[in-house]
Order: sequence, then structure tokens, then C-alpha cells
Amino acid sequence: MRLPSPQSSALPAARLACAAAALALAALSPATAAPLGPEELASVCAGTEGPAHCGRRVETVQLKRLPNLATRDGATLKVSLYPTGTATFADTEAPNGGRSYSLWDYLDPINAVLLYTTDGDTVTFTLIQRNGGRRIELPNEPVLAPDRQRLVTADFCPTRCVNELAVWRVTRDGVHKELAWKPREAWADAGVQWKSAETLVVEFTPAGNGKAGVVERRLTDPGWQRLTAP
Repeated sequence: MRLPSPQSSALPAARLACAAAALALAALSPATAAPLGPEELASVCAGTEGPAHCGRRVETVQLKRLPNLATRDGATLKVSLYPTGTATFADTEAPNGGRSYSLWDYLDPINAVLLYTTDGDTVTFTLIQRNGGRRIELPNEPVLAPDRQRLVTADFCPTRCVNELAVWRVTRDGVHKELAWKPREAWADAGVQWKSAETLVVEFTPAGNGKAGVVERRLTDPGWQRLTAP
């Protein structure tokens, strides 16, 4: 689905040392991820002037929920990497509205940060792997598989969408598109979830006056376009 157009001094010395180490680690680690649900997202983005404005409002919420993860300084967003370092994203201006980046969510199981990215009226998501700073632009908000090995995106809409279901392999060396699939008939919208590590459930709305439906797709189905990872 397209989004609006992502925590005493009496202690022995050894325990004090352990406590100090834990505090140091906490300073490097963000709190538990807390993505906005549909109702909260609708409320936060009510009355916004466009995608970039919506993204910035979400970021205001997430900067409080995810301390130590990112900071905002004017047009610049800085994302902390692990164990050290910073990835910097600067908004730019252009006649079409320019490009903007907003903190959206934190994918704790794979230690990755998700940014809501706009280029004019086009919305994508930028995923940053904190360990190494590798980044990739995804067409829509990804959903992580139960085994943490893959992500899936469903990007369907009348305009400015790639109109495909895609599975992305997550590795230490980056995130790479592994599978892609397009339905025979056009879809106006779609949402996807993992039924298991090998099966997807897709809820879709056909273009025109077609009836909404649900389909399951296994990763072993022969209909996928299989891509060779770099």
C-alpha cells in the first residue's frame, strides 16, 4: 500500500564494571523499534502538505522513540552506524520539490535503519545496514521474513510505482533483489506479509472495478523472475 502522498555503590567492582559496559553499549544502541500503526500514521500525517511533510512528522515521533539512532540538524539527517561512524543524508531543493530523507523505522533483527525518501512526489525507502553503512533504495516499505534472511516489497499503484512484488536477500555484504513477479492483470494496490519463511500472502485490489482478493506465493513457485545477486 502506498503511504500518504517507520526504548549502588555497594556493588562489587566486577559488577560495577559490567554495569558500566552495559551503559556504554546502550549508548550505541537504539531503543526497540516502534513502527507507527495505520491509525497513528493517519493521525500524524493528517493535514500535511505532501509526502516530504508527512515523512518529517513521522521522523519527529521516531527520533523520540529511537534515541541514539539518528539526529536532525536543519536539512541534514545523521544516522549512527555500528560500532562507530555516521551516515549523512542531506535534503536538496529542486523545481520538482527536491529530495528529502526522514527517519522512518529501525529493523532491529537485521540492525538496519529505514528512511522515508521523497523525490518530488515520488516516494521510496532507503535501507541502511548499520554495520558497514551499506544502503539500498527500495520501492516501498519492506517486510522482514521470519528467518531474517529476506525482505519483501509490494509496490502497486496507478502511477509512480514499479508494480511488482519483489524479494530481497539480506547478507552481510548488502541487500540484493532475488525474485520479482508481476501479475497478468494490473493492480491498483497491494499489501504483503510472510506466512512463513518460504511463503508470502498478498492482499490486492485490481485496477478498475475488479474484486479485491488474496493470493499466496511460495518462493519456489516457477512464475518468479529469478535474479542473479551481484
